[in-house]
Amino acid sequence: MADTLTLFTSIGLSEQKAKETLKNEALSSALKDAIIQARRTCGASGVDKAIGTLLYSMASRLKDPKRLAFLSDGIVQCKICTELQLAAALEFVKSHPQDPINQGEFDEACGVGVAITPEQIEEAVESLIKKHKEQLLKERYHFNMGLLMGEARSALKWADGKVVKNEVDLQVLHLLGPKTEADLEKKVKVARVHLFKRKRSPAKQTAKQTGRSLMEQLRGEALKFHKPGENYKTEGYVVTPNTMDLLKKHMELTGGQIRSRFPPEPNGILHIGHAKAINFNFGFAKANNGICFLRYDDTNPEKEEEKYFTAIRDMVEWLGYEPFAVTHASDNFQQLYDLAVDLVRRGHAFVCHQKGEELKGHNAPPSPWRDRPAEESLVLFDRMKKGLFAEGEATLRMKMVMEDGKLDPVAYRIKYTPHHRTGDEWCIYPTYDYTHCLCDSIENITHSLCTKEFQARRSSYFWLCNALDVYCPVQWEYGRLNLTYTVVSKRKIIKLVETGVVRDWDDPRLFTLTALRRRGFPPEAINNFCARVGVTVSQTTTEPHLLEACVRDVLNDTAPRAMAVLQPLRVTIANLPEGSKSDVRVPDFPANEAKGSHAVPFSSTIFIEQSDFREVMEKGYKRLTPDQPVGLRHAGYVISFQKVIKDAQGKVVELEVTCCSSETAEKPKAFIHWVSQPLTCEVRLYERLFLHKHPEDQSVVPNGFLSDINPDSLHVISGALVDTSVKRAKALDRFQFERVGYFSLDPDSTADKLIFNRTVTLKEDPGKI
Repeated sequence: MADTLTLFTSIGLSEQKAKETLKNEALSSALKDAIIQARRTCGASGVDKAIGTLLYSMASRLKDPKRLAFLSDGIVQCKICTELQLAAALEFVKSHPQDPINQGEFDEACGVGVAITPEQIEEAVESLIKKHKEQLLKERYHFNMGLLMGEARSALKWADGKVVKNEVDLQVLHLLGPKTEADLEKKVKVARVHLFKRKRSPAKQTAKQTGRSLMEQLRGEALKFHKPGENYKTEGYVVTPNTMDLLKKHMELTGGQIRSRFPPEPNGILHIGHAKAINFNFGFAKANNGICFLRYDDTNPEKEEEKYFTAIRDMVEWLGYEPFAVTHASDNFQQLYDLAVDLVRRGHAFVCHQKGEELKGHNAPPSPWRDRPAEESLVLFDRMKKGLFAEGEATLRMKMVMEDGKLDPVAYRIKYTPHHRTGDEWCIYPTYDYTHCLCDSIENITHSLCTKEFQARRSSYFWLCNALDVYCPVQWEYGRLNLTYTVVSKRKIIKLVETGVVRDWDDPRLFTLTALRRRGFPPEAINNFCARVGVTVSQTTTEPHLLEACVRDVLNDTAPRAMAVLQPLRVTIANLPEGSKSDVRVPDFPANEAKGSHAVPFSSTIFIEQSDFREVMEKGYKRLTPDQPVGLRHAGYVISFQKVIKDAQGKVVELEVTCCSSETAEKPKAFIHWVSQPLTCEVRLYERLFLHKHPEDQSVVPNGFLSDINPDSLHVISGALVDTSVKRAKALDRFQFERVGYFSLDPDSTADKLIFNRTVTLKEDPGKI
């Protein structure tokens, strides 16, 4: 240890820096090898501090240790003299993993032997100052000097950065003279919107305010993904002797086009988390003029049903995306099987007879069949395919260790269940760990975008493609989107349906996409919500009211107004002739009356909300009381109390009032909505399905999520009244019931019975779903 410490300090590292380096085993080993290699090359002259600094920088950044000797020699021989050249050298060796390195190409890419004279620097800077002279004289020292430096460095790629900066500073001073007091004043900064950092609450930030749609977030430099064909530049990507040839063929097939895929398992309905995945996969491809496949991961026939295939595509298209192609993992069953046979032949897979319970967890005992001859495994695998083993009697396992420590994951298992597409053709089915990366490879996917829980499978993803010598895409992980006050697990939703807590997968209290559509959520609102949440690597848990805020933003501009009374109170206007009737024009969108209007009848009998009348005046109450008149929205009348009529139990059932024109009456404190000659309808009001934010958290809900059901999550009003403007509405049409909320016509509706679901309240209410 002491010898190594002395070795490190000999190249100019401080003792403290040397000790810190020793704590990093990988860096310490690389640096030691670099210094030893450098001493071999430079001999008695030794390693000076400038060379030592570059060696340390190289050792700490180099990913491929086989290039260490090559780069160390380049540094000692003064071919690589600056950090700029070192960065170019590291990028070159990363981009050229195959041997041998072409020395001429390397020298050209790294500026080896290029000398920039002071005269060249002076001339180049002078040219730039002339180019920007007018703007410099106008803005003086508020001009973006970084722009000058950037252009100067671009024109003088291998020049010493300090010398260039000194020359820029000198020539700017010569042009503008010393700084004045005005030059020293701070320039007012223009507010900028960042991709993942928001100063304002997402609930308060509209798409117009952010100016950043998800498409814009995913376009260009917003996400630092690899470019098509440059897979090998990705951290952790495994390069084999065939990698570059495979990438070349891939580029010939795709033309450098970005390709992604959305790969749901068709065993349930998509939920709000899938909306983020849909937006990310389809959105990333669309933003970069690429294509996205909808690929069903249909390798588990026991749980898959046709209704799920249909519903998944329906939801993808409802959100506004059209798949480039709809594919199935089962399309590739024969090819996947052939590849599995090849994997066994190559010695990378074996047939195992350990039972399922033995393989559970991460500490499963090693298989006693791991080293059986490949020929024997091939015979047994063929017998598996022919149905000569019982379920669970044999599996095909891959010889590898996953990132989470799991040993030899299963590639194929036996299931005597007919497949919805292939029938009884197969009795062995591939697993996700085997299927996913190979289907990505077959479809020439460039970016395999997965949620964070699949990070532990990234190494197996790369390993399998490389073990079979097929094109290897890149897997990227991002954080899942989770909501409070809900569950999205398919198993738990099925439990809710089976126990009768909810009606089905599209019950509006759930956060499946079919449920949100039934509740009246516009698809663009869900997409906007995904954009506000953004694409981050961290898991995000979001409050439902943030999603509701996006819904209100859309519905405020798209849902026409109507008037509805949920708890009606009959009102007779005594000074209007009985049977009198007129039409009142109500604007569809009061903020923009040019968007149209509709007529509603007005007669001597109207209905108002029970809560809009009080027999006894209360402080702050602004609606109808015996001593306080109230206006009727859109009607042009103000009504005043005359008489109250009660039933035998003393409940107010009717009011008698008089009316006068709002033009002659004193302006009332409030205007209320009303209906006349209305339609009777059913209204369903939804609250949160669960009482606690995290119903699956046993520390909060020890008896399980089914014990956390909110008994008041659904309130049905059967005698609500709505104006006649909605009578021709179709299922899922959306309206704003004035002063009440946003509502959508439920598919259960008939010509004789309209049913409305409350989508969201008019204003944010954390107590509502």
